[in-house]
Amino acid sequence: MAEKEEDIKTLPHNLEAEQALLGAILLDNQVLIKVGDKFAPEHFYDPVHGKIFETIRNLNAKGHIADGVTLHARFSQDGTLSDIGGATYLALLVNAAADPAAAQDYAKLIFDLALRRDLIRIGAEIGYEAKIVNDDIYSAEKIIEESEEKLYKLAETGATSTGFIPFSESLATTIDNAFKALNRDTQLVGVTTGFSDLDRWLGGLHPSDLLILAGRPSMGKTSLATNIAFNAARKYRFETDDFGNRVRKDGGVVAFYSLEMSAEQLTLRILADWTGIGSDKIRKGEMSKAEFKHLEEATREIGQLPLYIDDTGGLSIAALAARARRLQRRHDLHLIVVDYLQLVTATGGKAGENRVQEVSAITQGLKALAKELNVPIIALSQLSRQVENRDDKRPQLADLRESGSIEQDADVVMFVFRESYYLLRTEPEPGTDKHFEWQEKVAACENTAEVIIAKQRHGAIGKIKLGFQAELTKFTNLDHNGGLISLEE
Repeated sequence: MAEKEEDIKTLPHNLEAEQALLGAILLDNQVLIKVGDKFAPEHFYDPVHGKIFETIRNLNAKGHIADGVTLHARFSQDGTLSDIGGATYLALLVNAAADPAAAQDYAKLIFDLALRRDLIRIGAEIGYEAKIVNDDIYSAEKIIEESEEKLYKLAETGATSTGFIPFSESLATTIDNAFKALNRDTQLVGVTTGFSDLDRWLGGLHPSDLLILAGRPSMGKTSLATNIAFNAARKYRFETDDFGNRVRKDGGVVAFYSLEMSAEQLTLRILADWTGIGSDKIRKGEMSKAEFKHLEEATREIGQLPLYIDDTGGLSIAALAARARRLQRRHDLHLIVVDYLQLVTATGGKAGENRVQEVSAITQGLKALAKELNVPIIALSQLSRQVENRDDKRPQLADLRESGSIEQDADVVMFVFRESYYLLRTEPEPGTDKHFEWQEKVAACENTAEVIIAKQRHGAIGKIKLGFQAELTKFTNLDHNGGLISLEE
């Protein structure tokens, strides 16, 4: 009985496989390349084996040979091997060496056992927290969300924490991204918005960026976000690499969190956009048979687009992140849209808590999620009423409602502005000179909109003009040369 209890307490491991792998690396340092960068010292069960592997890797990275002689000289200074035999143990590793051709299989076994140990540890943490009935600290919902996050990270990286990244590794990644950008078939680096001027100004929607899209009610921020999401999903193209992984070539898989509108309302807008049939006509059924047939054809044509809509109201930032991770695992993910920021709730937020602090926690959570999943996130935001009190209604950064850290956390801040919306509500008396001037102003800005880029961490700020079809709630490219107006000095 005691022996069985001892077996239960022993975590999965295989010391012989660890010795065989280390021995193979000592015989031939090229085995390190076969093992790959994903394999790390912490994947060894025996911490001494992990220290030996780390030392071998460091020596090899500096261009030195790592064998029994160089390792003994290194470890004799700190006594790492003194308890297990010193130079004799290094000789034992060499004698236990696996065939270098089979070393990769040993590495996979060690890696798998390490993941199993992490799973056991996470399971124990879940069990412990589930037994504590405390709504504030260990609510069941919070335990599920945190457990999903731990399991996601374990599945993605093989470790619950990546820790520090050497600058050389970050530098290599940056150069690789620059090389890919230089050699792309298109001039676009990030995910397309579907609007040529906006794409040129931003270079597309870049991974790990948090983009805030703000505007007063009826300016069309939801419509623009919906158009961007649909455009990205419609243009999604991918290739399969030598390892069977999908590599995005254009567009992307999109997650749209619609906290204000239902999935049906959002889909109605998309159908109106695609078919050119007004959403009001579709909703009321005021269509001809030809229009309805066109609607059916459109449904078949765009029905399989990689656009996923979540219309759960009052979603917390933790739940939003958990669902995004799940979608990433199942379908891959290249763009997230959140409509809108102020409807997301902060995890663990208490009644009466400062709303500015709560919104700040949400923006920080969205930025962290963008970095974690390495995707751009577009978060819509409201603007304060002070815009209405100015003669010039164009929004400014100071107008961001409950701004807190919105401006600080965002990589890009954009405003949607339609001058015609305000002009149509200030019609002078017909037949007067003022009315004639008013008509000219309305004609100049009718069916157009401005996207004002008020902040761009890695680029210039400016103003872009787009077309706008109110009956379809659709933004379009303008047929003109240019359209980008710089706001920089």
